[in-house]
Amino acid sequence: MPARDWLEAATAQFRWIETLGRRAMEQLSDEQLFAGDDGASNSVAVVVKHITGNQRSRWTDFLTTDGEKPDRHRDTEFELDQADTREALMARWDAGWALVFDAVDLSDDQLDATIHIRGEPHSVAWAILRQVQHYAYHVGQIVHLARAQVGDDWQTLSVARGASGAYNARMREQTGREF
Repeated sequence: MPARDWLEAATAQFRWIETLGRRAMEQLSDEQLFAGDDGASNSVAVVVKHITGNQRSRWTDFLTTDGEKPDRHRDTEFELDQADTREALMARWDAGWALVFDAVDLSDDQLDATIHIRGEPHSVAWAILRQVQHYAYHVGQIVHLARAQVGDDWQTLSVARGASGAYNARMREQTGREF
């Protein structure tokens, strides 16, 4: 796969991951967003703080500075305080994802660069893939936690149970292809 196509695919995956997280959080009340943080398990709010802390560190000056910034205090990402409101968390979410999308808007020659995370060299492609995996993992946690909180009122984010046949029929009709 050409590097440009790969980058477009990775960027599309970032967009899908962001959308899943946002759509899951939209189904939560404020109380549910912060529920479940018992010191051993994280609330959705804590997972958001961690993702966005990671995003700020990894994607700020992506090509020129180490991805683990000296002013990042990762352990505090797992602690909530009074400043952590839904509005504040969603502003962090938006800012973090803006950093991601700005950073992956790369020229072809930048795709060959080497960057560092905690002093360890990574190709740009490997660093991007590492973050796709990391964010997918944590957004999966957000979706799981949100689904458990919302219960029977949950609006599915993918193909609903029992609806695969109808979905596949729609896709065959839209694409004109048999599968």
